Amino acid sequence: MITVFAFVFGAMIGSFLNVCIYRLPKEESIVTPRSRCPACRTPIRALDNIPLLSYLLLRGRCRACGAPIAWRYPLVEALTGGLFAVTVARFGLGLGTAFMLAFLASLVVVSFIDLDHQIIPNAITLPGIPLGLVAGLLVGEPPLLDRLIGMLAGAGFLYLVLYYGGTLYGQEAMGEGDLNLIALIGAFLGWRAVVITILVGCLLGATVGICLIALRRLSRRQHLPFGPFLALGAVVALFWGDQLITWYLGALR
Repeated sequence: MITVFAFVFGAMIGSFLNVCIYRLPKEESIVTPRSRCPACRTPIRALDNIPLLSYLLLRGRCRACGAPIAWRYPLVEALTGGLFAVTVARFGLGLGTAFMLAFLASLVVVSFIDLDHQIIPNAITLPGIPLGLVAGLLVGEPPLLDRLIGMLAGAGFLYLVLYYGGTLYGQEAMGEGDLNLIALIGAFLGWRAVVITILVGCLLGATVGICLIALRRLSRRQHLPFGPFLALGAVVALFWGDQLITWYLGALR
């Protein structure tokens, strides 16, 4: 029942994250006005704003004008609910889990904004970095020192990639928002998780990029947003980081 409650709560948070994803790139308030249909601007009634359920009952269309509702809205709600449920099932209830849920919610927001606009909003990452360090003081695992090293080393590594990528290829290899995102990940998960995040993110990004180029859906001069791949790498590090490190050390022996 706790896991079910975590999913429902996560879906509700996901509904709010949809507001953030839509409004933050427009520099609009995420508090007011109340949610509206993007097509006809009609305010959405409370009964039509129930996560997941309302989308199904309305058959994916606005009640007022009949315009289709983007599939991304229920996807974000279901994804956030699933992440919350898995996190609570894995780590239980506690202060550390609360910090992890806030961290995962921030990853959802920056990933979808980066997919749409190829930007990672500082409004999410910059306040999140000190929050991750505070978590180190209150929770203690990973320790604050590990978090500081992860924040500085991860951002420093990506800065070198950003600088030398621009020097060698005449264009930015990634954006400065990626530096803030990896600093956020380091502040929450520590330096070991940052190593896994970067490796997994680069592997996934390269694989997807090669496939899209082969399918002629992406040219060699176009950029893939790197934020979602870093976010996926961070999720892998959070849930399976220790197992991956153990497996790798065992393979070296």
